[in-house]
Amino acid sequence: MTTWPDVPADHPFGRDALPYGVMVTPAGSRIVVRYGDHALDLRAVADLEPDSAWARAWREPTLDTFLALGRRDWDAARVWLRDALADPGRQEEWAAYLTPVEQVSLALPFTVGDYVDCYASEHHATNVGRIFRPDGEALTPNWRHLPIGYHGRSQTVVVTGTDVIRPTGQRKPPTSDTPVFGPSVRLDIEAELGFVVGGPRTALGSRVSVDEADEHLFGVVLLNDWSARDIQAWEYVPLGPFLGKSFATSISGWVLPMAALSAARVPLPIQEPLPLPYLCGHAATGYDVHLEVAVNGSVVSRPEYAGLYWAPQQMLAHMTVNGATTGPGDLVGSGTISGPRADQRGSFLELSWNGTEPFALADGTTRTFLEDGDTVTLRAWTPGPTPGSRVGFGEVTGRVLPAR
Repeated sequence: MTTWPDVPADHPFGRDALPYGVMVTPAGSRIVVRYGDHALDLRAVADLEPDSAWARAWREPTLDTFLALGRRDWDAARVWLRDALADPGRQEEWAAYLTPVEQVSLALPFTVGDYVDCYASEHHATNVGRIFRPDGEALTPNWRHLPIGYHGRSQTVVVTGTDVIRPTGQRKPPTSDTPVFGPSVRLDIEAELGFVVGGPRTALGSRVSVDEADEHLFGVVLLNDWSARDIQAWEYVPLGPFLGKSFATSISGWVLPMAALSAARVPLPIQEPLPLPYLCGHAATGYDVHLEVAVNGSVVSRPEYAGLYWAPQQMLAHMTVNGATTGPGDLVGSGTISGPRADQRGSFLELSWNGTEPFALADGTTRTFLEDGDTVTLRAWTPGPTPGSRVGFGEVTGRVLPAR
């Protein structure tokens, strides 16, 4: 029999976090929320609040309906849940609805609609520019004027724990005049945050302003944008990433509500030149999020999100400025998160400086790019509302399998 857990106020998955997920059970998928080291079955507790739209949405097998409700219902659900978890009168009854997280199998928490990946880190963009254009300007002329991005493949977004098969495609070795076909030999990761869009889908031809964006941003996941650098390098001119990016994108199974990041807001870096008016607004903000990248259990990088140049509110405003729609389940990647130091680089491309500087793992081996059998895990946390407290994101992990 499960007893009600004693979750300290400063636990990274206490009442200040409450990320949503979808748990797989023999009877089907169920929406859960993480509380401490347990998953609470929200379908079961939804019967206690039968007349609310958000409680009815919790009875669905994915977060899709809940995402579509909008900010008022998200906030109401969070207030009710936080209050209920602090109510001793509910704890004996709710204990039966808890599952230890180590026994939880997580499914993809929502149906991914459109997937857009941005390029918002100045440090990452500068490193990439220095690697590939050592004698030219590190940043492209447009970089400080708009949040650059590309459309990915939503159907290859997978949940944490899903194996990733090494992709195969065309690549052009430096010593060859013509391309060859075969498995990628420069398989990489990109440590990112993914912002999950919710609320009613916008009308075709309408726009979401920077100051309206928070009404559409439901939550955030950890995101690993797996990248085949050799396939990407051969194909990306003139239309940008294609097969080098589209084979897999991993996200965490827990979706942390944006409300849990309220204490993590920090000013953006100074944006110079000042962006065009549609990219300006009081809501644009940075977030003090600390990430960790581990390979086979060895931590190789600790990127810092706080220094990203472009805000998610600006990314969403730019995505829709041409009248493109956005709606529940859309996923907006931040792009690789890298800091100014070598140990804050969010990709192997940067950590190994394009393969020229191997870095060591704890087991004594070295890497420039990923090898078959490697397991990559991203974790993150952000400051909580009380001094010294933390809010956790969970993790996203994936293992590389040989090409087929």
